Amino acid sequence: MTDRQVPPDMPIVVKDPSRLSIALQSDFFYTFKRSPVAIISFAVVVIMVLAAIFAPLVAPYNPFDPASLNLMNGFSRPMTPNAFTGDTFWLGTDDQGRDVFSTILYGMRISLFVGAAAVLFAMILGITLGLLAGYVGGWTETIIMRIADVQLTFPAILVAMLIFGIAKGVTPVENRDQMAIWVLIIAIGLSDWVQFARVVRGATLVEKNKEYVQAARLIGRRSPAIMVRHILPNVLSPVLVIATISLALAIIAEATLSFLGVGAPPTQPSLGTLIRIGQGFLFSGEWWILLFPAVTLLALALSVNLLGDWLRDALNPRLR
Repeated sequence: MTDRQVPPDMPIVVKDPSRLSIALQSDFFYTFKRSPVAIISFAVVVIMVLAAIFAPLVAPYNPFDPASLNLMNGFSRPMTPNAFTGDTFWLGTDDQGRDVFSTILYGMRISLFVGAAAVLFAMILGITLGLLAGYVGGWTETIIMRIADVQLTFPAILVAMLIFGIAKGVTPVENRDQMAIWVLIIAIGLSDWVQFARVVRGATLVEKNKEYVQAARLIGRRSPAIMVRHILPNVLSPVLVIATISLALAIIAEATLSFLGVGAPPTQPSLGTLIRIGQGFLFSGEWWILLFPAVTLLALALSVNLLGDWLRDALNPRLR
């Protein structure tokens, strides 16, 4: 037998590698595989996010459905049958007979939604003002940066409380509970835009003097198009790192405000609200009402923060 020979005039087709194979062979994924902390943090975040999204399917009870509550199940200890009903709950129940495990899943939905939406709002506002300050310069840059400097002199939680109080004061009484979540998002976002603006401004000052920006000006590109299409893609790497770390801070800020009673309403309790409720029963022996929501909040914030730290190192070319 003779080997089959390819005719010399037949074109050889070479398939381009898929995007998935390119991503799996990148330095970014290689660094991720070699970091146990990043893998564990990513797994914890994914599990918690999926559990919160699919809470109606995962939670054994709907803790906010009054028809499903039984006050006789109140203060049931974890994995211990209730003395009156005989029902057993994994993490126990609170004073109203609500399953603590189910309330944590539903509470994470509020905490994650508020944190992610607040960071997205702060990121959009900070990127916009940072691009304007860095590219336009002049009085525009001076006004934006001076406002940022003044805001940095106050703790972010106090700024959020002030904005929340003002917004709640101008909201009609009958709409306060419905608008409380959105007011909370705006309050946290307005207290967290400064770091995005400062980073984007510094990166824009560097990028606007490079050749590709000058070439865009020569061909007649307008300033908004240059900022959005040319400069913005080159300043997003540090912004993504800040957004990841800010997500953990936003979740903690939401929990702090809710713990102080100026956050999520009682009809839509978050992890901070659950911790505030559990704190009232800590010294009477019902420790599980406080412990499990607090541990969940700690695990969520710590995992997001560790993932952000790894992302900062992975995207830093000096550490590769």
